[in-house]
Amino acid sequence: MDKDQEQRNEPGQDYRQGSIPNMLKLGNEPDTEADANADNHSSGKSKRGWRQVKEFVHAKQLDGGGKQKQHEEVKIDHQQNREEGQYGHDQPLHARPKTQGSHYGGQYGRSEEQRERGQEQGSRQEHRQKQGRGKSSGKEQGQDGREERIPSDLDDVLERLKNELGYGSSFDVVVREMTFGERRVAFVFMNGLAKDSLQTEVLKRLTYLQPDDLSTDALHAFLDMYVPASQVKSEQDWNKLLTGILSGGTALFIDKEATALLIDAKNFPARSPDEPSLERVVRGSRDGFVETLMMNVSLVRRRLRDPQLRYELVQIGERTQTDVCIAYINDLVDKELLKSIKEKISMVKVDGIPLADKQLEEATVKRGWSPFPLVRYSERPDVVASHLLEGAVVVFVDTSPSVMILPTTYFDLMQHAEENRQTPFIGTYLRWVRFIGIFASLFLLPLWLLFVIHPELKPQALEFLGPSKTGKLPLLVQFLLAEVGVDLLRLASVHTPTSLATAMSLVSAILIGDIAVQTGIFVNEVILYMSVAAIGMFATPSYELGLANRIVRLVLITLVAAFKVPGFIVGTTVILLFLCMERSFNRPYMWPFIPFDFRAMMNIIFRTPLLQNRRRPNLLRPQQLDKMPETE
Repeated sequence: MDKDQEQRNEPGQDYRQGSIPNMLKLGNEPDTEADANADNHSSGKSKRGWRQVKEFVHAKQLDGGGKQKQHEEVKIDHQQNREEGQYGHDQPLHARPKTQGSHYGGQYGRSEEQRERGQEQGSRQEHRQKQGRGKSSGKEQGQDGREERIPSDLDDVLERLKNELGYGSSFDVVVREMTFGERRVAFVFMNGLAKDSLQTEVLKRLTYLQPDDLSTDALHAFLDMYVPASQVKSEQDWNKLLTGILSGGTALFIDKEATALLIDAKNFPARSPDEPSLERVVRGSRDGFVETLMMNVSLVRRRLRDPQLRYELVQIGERTQTDVCIAYINDLVDKELLKSIKEKISMVKVDGIPLADKQLEEATVKRGWSPFPLVRYSERPDVVASHLLEGAVVVFVDTSPSVMILPTTYFDLMQHAEENRQTPFIGTYLRWVRFIGIFASLFLLPLWLLFVIHPELKPQALEFLGPSKTGKLPLLVQFLLAEVGVDLLRLASVHTPTSLATAMSLVSAILIGDIAVQTGIFVNEVILYMSVAAIGMFATPSYELGLANRIVRLVLITLVAAFKVPGFIVGTTVILLFLCMERSFNRPYMWPFIPFDFRAMMNIIFRTPLLQNRRRPNLLRPQQLDKMPETE
């Protein structure tokens, strides 16, 4: 570092402000003519500098006699040094020896032995400080996961791979050692996650290299030029490199190089994007999300060719390092909503989320014991694209075919893609039928039980309702047994192989539909109304909402059996208040019913035509409310 730069870097020393170290430009007698000219050229500046020093010392006299005495000693010491020729004219004060009695302290005026002893003590103190910083930084690195450099020796790299990655004990960890141009190199990848054809192409290209080309920078440029189908990046962090290998990348280590190359040669096993079984439509696309993140985001990108569509990738889980993608349209999404979702996801500190999106939901949406879903799941790319256009935030989780749509409402969970694939009139009819089925699954059984207990509440038109006989078991027990039986059938249908599904359906129909009634365990009306309620639950588009409605139905049946009419009224009111108090990412769960929004409520009740539905939902607070801005 030169003198001028050293002068500028000294903290608190500004020449323009007249600080003492930069004013005192004292020097020896010139040895050459050039030095004499330089000395004469700067003599005017030196005089002005001394005048500013005197003014500075005079101003400091107000601060006390001690400080005045110190500044006068500085002036006297440097006058003596100039007369004795101790240091050069252009040497700043902070780079010169300092007098023992000076305000700045120093070693000038001491013996040679004292100066050496002081320098030795200072070096030992500095060494201890460096060791302390090294220990603390190592501790912080272990806790905070800071960058850890890659060993330059290839043997050390292989040893660390054995200890940390399981090379030699895990059969899927593949290390291929080779020699190119008298330089040892090693390919490291996970068998089954890397693309063989790309690795073969890289190896073929490496055989053309000369010994001088086997460096990290040269190989990086070489692979960028001759292997353009894959992304190649240099990596110096050991932990990031291991994560890249475990994610399907191929690492190239070179002996005597502290930087490795990470080649993006991922080849994850994936199935074809078939139509999701939970969201089938008669008219519409037949593709659905799969367990591979890249394929899922490409299905949405294919439908939204918007440059404002953003995909932000983060890793969740200390051990799993699961890829989580946050998708949104930049000029539509509410920035506060996006910030809240990002913060909640970043605060997830767990070992891993092997169950993907469901565990991420539990970690971010802390709903306690509430049975109602606060997140909408979808496996259809067209549904996800529609919500993105409204200003929602979508979260993809690798290894899961389901995508989370945030935020959501109770009425969003009751909508289906089939309604928008039909004409507005037919779509409205299908929506009403679905609403009737959902509300029947909630209130049909409690109301029928209430009419049986209090026949006087039945209208004359409904006199036919009610059992002719009650059976051998109380009605409450019959309802509970029927609920458990339907759940058992549902679980059995999920776990039964396809070849045995027909036999299972036949056995269940005989047991529940015929023998149970003939033996007197159930009455006919219980089986009938239970079947209607089950059909209404299966007609619910959201599987999670259907399960929550079943819990609500059981609670209402129990309250009616215990408290009659007050139990039904109080139970319904409490459940409605509970739903009104729920919030999904700080958005009201029962919107647009509470708080009431007439326009949005009409869009819920009726399937409005596309050209009449011009505004995005106010719930999402989008940056652009109009879907179709006015054109001139």
